[in-house]
Amino acid sequence: MTDMPTTPRLALPLLAVSQAQKEVTHNEALTLLDALLHAAVEAGPLAAPPASPVTGQCWLVDAVPTGAWAGNSHAIAIWTAGGWRFAPPREGVTVVRLTDNMRLRFDGAAWVPPATVGMPTGGAIIDSEARSAISTLILSLAAQGLLISG
Repeated sequence: MTDMPTTPRLALPLLAVSQAQKEVTHNEALTLLDALLHAAVEAGPLAAPPASPVTGQCWLVDAVPTGAWAGNSHAIAIWTAGGWRFAPPREGVTVVRLTDNMRLRFDGAAWVPPATVGMPTGGAIIDSEARSAISTLILSLAAQGLLISG
């Protein structure tokens, strides 16, 4: 769907004045919303599309994609009844990768995992209660995919 007006954030297609077959544009927007709202991807980033996708599944496209994904670097690839749809990410977009429950964020150049945070150690005065509380907090944030515990 080229040369159509789109929304500024997710590039969803907008209906045009006197447009024929408005249902096509509307359905395309709903398909993209379905994939991008609370986005979950099967895996990725991957260079090549999967062999047997199921309608509604999404993947992260690698920086140098091949095959049916060629030319869609870093996009979210959505398999639909009509074939592949691609949503180019905006900086700050996050997805959950279902293979490992990892939250990935697009930083404008690549899909990146959360920063690694180390457990508290060292110091001249040892406060075991504080360290225990901080460790529990870090483990809880890591379990939610918000941090990587190191």
